[in-house]
Amino acid sequence: MSKKVTDTVSELAVPILEELDLELVDVEYVKEGKNWFLRVFIDSDEGVDIEECGMVSERLGEKLDAIDPITHNYFLEVSSPGAERPLKKDADFHKAAGKNVHVKTYEPIDGEKVFEGILKSFDGTDLIILMTVKTRKKEVVIPYSKVASARLAVSFNF
Repeated sequence: MSKKVTDTVSELAVPILEELDLELVDVEYVKEGKNWFLRVFIDSDEGVDIEECGMVSERLGEKLDAIDPITHNYFLEVSSPGAERPLKKDADFHKAAGKNVHVKTYEPIDGEKVFEGILKSFDGTDLIILMTVKTRKKEVVIPYSKVASARLAVSFNF
């Protein structure tokens, strides 16, 4: 049911977001304790503010009320994905080139399943990440098909 809900919400949200020159980053439908949460993450090149989140929430809420795809009570939350934005689509990886990323794979590559470093490139098939390992720089090639999850990572320079 969760996949069907997120697909339906995505279909409803995209036209609203396109009209406002915003992009859909992700949709989550999760149960936490006794409550269900429908979380919609939006963004734009300039970022999003609370007014834009409120506008999307209001418009999306009206559409959800009209077709009623969720039969029980839930909380609708519309927000920015924040500094650690998930990378889900090819376009997300292309935009993330040159930025610090955190990638988890389905199976080990060079004995590791978690990688963090600068995304040097993404060609649609492979990610090339430049990692610092014990003061040495090391390039790792990760097949896109083996990526379980990926997100931007906050880097701290001291």
